[in-house]
Amino acid sequence: MSLNTAHADHGVLIHAGECIILFSDNVSVEFYGNDTPEFKGIKEGRMYLTTHRMIYNSKKNTDAMRSFSFPFIALQDVTVEQPMFSANCIKGKVRAQPNGNFIGEVKFKLTFKSGGAIEYGQAMLKAAHLASRHMAAGASPPPYTPPTGPWQAAPPPAYAPPPQGYYGWVPPYSAFPDQPPPNSVFVSNTPPPYPGVTGASYPTGPGFSGGGGFVVPGGAPPGYPGASAPPPGYPGGFAASAPPTGMSSADAKAAEAAQSAYYDPNRPQTAYVPPPYNDQPPTYQESTSKKQN
Repeated sequence: MSLNTAHADHGVLIHAGECIILFSDNVSVEFYGNDTPEFKGIKEGRMYLTTHRMIYNSKKNTDAMRSFSFPFIALQDVTVEQPMFSANCIKGKVRAQPNGNFIGEVKFKLTFKSGGAIEYGQAMLKAAHLASRHMAAGASPPPYTPPTGPWQAAPPPAYAPPPQGYYGWVPPYSAFPDQPPPNSVFVSNTPPPYPGVTGASYPTGPGFSGGGGFVVPGGAPPGYPGASAPPPGYPGGFAASAPPTGMSSADAKAAEAAQSAYYDPNRPQTAYVPPPYNDQPPTYQESTSKKQN
């Protein structure tokens, strides 16, 4: 993970090809177990679940912690807790990325003041599980590298996720119907340095399978003019007739099932969501276990 690397001006900064799945405008974050000064105190702000990570953004430009990035590859021991006498919350631990503005690891606690911790936690665990299929077990977070060029306002695909979901999984859009404020989502020209829900959108490296990846000619970010094809998961982005290189037959069937997920074009933010689990959600290790693939 990295500290103060995921904000731009008054908004959130994401990678080229990264998509915001869920957004919550009223979240508090507590960090402990690390003496870095920016971790002190309760943080109030916004939380984004993307195809590659969680991102916290402060609402105050004067805060020492303007943003915090939680890549799926760096998360450990994540649990969704339902205490009897306090608000539901998400707890876990995240490892630092080299050059990420802090060293070691830090524990965190997320509280959703407007509700939705259970739905958000389950969605995060599912997204992390899908992303884990493109990672080597125990892979270390890659070093943080600043964007190589200027950022710009993100196109709609970056903050309007596909109503049909990803590989048969429909995120709980009804629990988080809001989108980020206008002119608050910015995108760099740098692709994510780690795989996400749909795989890798950049030249693969050690520990990454690159399944579900796609090639963008001329360095144009996915979703921008010049892209050869929309990324898997975007409307029109599936190619069910032939599974992409590296995709198993089971993944291909899941992608085909995703196309048939119920979606009303007149109500694009409404989709069928399976009923919530009655039991405690799985731990992060259980969710991302290779045995479940």
